[in-house]
Amino acid sequence: MAEVTVRGAGVFGLAVGWACARRGASVTVVDPAGVGAGASGGPVGALAPHAPENWTEAKAFQFESLSMAGDWWGAVQAAGGVDPGFARCGRLQPVADAAALERSRARAEGAAAHWGGRATWEVIAASEAGPWAPVSPSGWLVRDTLTARVQPRRACAALAAAIRAEGGRVEAEAPDRGQVVHATGAAGLAEIGGGFGRAVKGQAAVLGLDARDQPLVMGEGLFVVPHVDGTVAVGSTAETDFDDPAATDAQLDAVIARALEAMPLLAGARIVERWAGLRPRARSRAPVLGAHPTRPGQFIANGGFKIGFGVAPLAGEVMADLLLEGHDRIPQGFRPEASLPNG
Repeated sequence: MAEVTVRGAGVFGLAVGWACARRGASVTVVDPAGVGAGASGGPVGALAPHAPENWTEAKAFQFESLSMAGDWWGAVQAAGGVDPGFARCGRLQPVADAAALERSRARAEGAAAHWGGRATWEVIAASEAGPWAPVSPSGWLVRDTLTARVQPRRACAALAAAIRAEGGRVEAEAPDRGQVVHATGAAGLAEIGGGFGRAVKGQAAVLGLDARDQPLVMGEGLFVVPHVDGTVAVGSTAETDFDDPAATDAQLDAVIARALEAMPLLAGARIVERWAGLRPRARSRAPVLGAHPTRPGQFIANGGFKIGFGVAPLAGEVMADLLLEGHDRIPQGFRPEASLPNG
C-alpha cells in the first residue's frame, strides 16, 4: 500500500489526501492548528469561473474542476457523512454600462465555444432575476449556471471525515511516511523565500439572512454567497499591507457597505461573524502543484488564493495521479517553476 503524508489541513491538503485515500493509499494529513485553520476557514466559499474569453490551459483546468465539483463533493459527503454545503447555485453579476454589456455578450459566445454545453453564460434583464437581483446601473445582469458554492468550514470537515472513513488519519503531529506533500498555505510560501509567494490578507463577514436557495452575487471586489445554514457570507478584501493578519477593521465595514448597496435585501440582517485571515498567493498568482522547489523528493500543493475551493477537486486528483501513478498532467502555469524568480 502506498503511503502519503500531507502537511496542511486546508482545502488543498485535504483534497490531495482524499484523492489518494479513495485510491487505496495510506494517508495521514498533519496540521498542528487543526482542520481548516488558515485561509480555508474563511466564510465565503464562492466557486466562480473566470470569464470565458482569452481561453488558456489554466481556465480549462478551472472549468473542468468546477464541472466535476458536484459529483466530487457528493462522493466526499457520501463517504464521511458530513455535508460540505455544496450547491450549483449559479451567479448573478451587474453589468455596469454599455461597454460592459458588449463585453458580457461577447463572453456568452466564449462560453458557448469553450464550455461545451455543460453550463451557460447569458445576459438577462435585471427584471428577470426577481427580488434577489443585485442593483444594476445598466438594467442588465450576467447569469451563469456553472458557479457553485461550498461552506468552507463544513467542506474541510467533510473532507477530513471522508479521509478517516477511508482509513486515513488527520493528526496534529505525525512523522513523514512515504510521499510527502506540503500544503501549508501562506506560511509555506514564505518558507520557500525568494519572492516565491506572499500572504494576502482577506476580510469577510457573515450575515444572518436565510437565502439558501438563491444564486451567488458577484460585484466589483465583492461576493455575496448564500449558505445552506441560513446565513449569507460577504467578502472580501485583498490586502498586501497590514499590521494584524487576524483583525477586522474599517476595510471590512466598507465591504459590508458595498454589499448592502448592491443587495438592498440584506438591509437589517444581523452581522453574525467578522473574519480575517491570510491567503497564499504565489508569484504567478496561480495554484502551485508539483515537485517542491526547495525540498528534493517532496511535493507542493499551495497558492489557491481566490480560487482554491474551485480548483481543489481537480488539483487533488492530478496530485494523486502524480504521487501514486507518476502521471503528470499539471498545467505548465501551475508548476512551481512558474513562480520562481526566473520562471
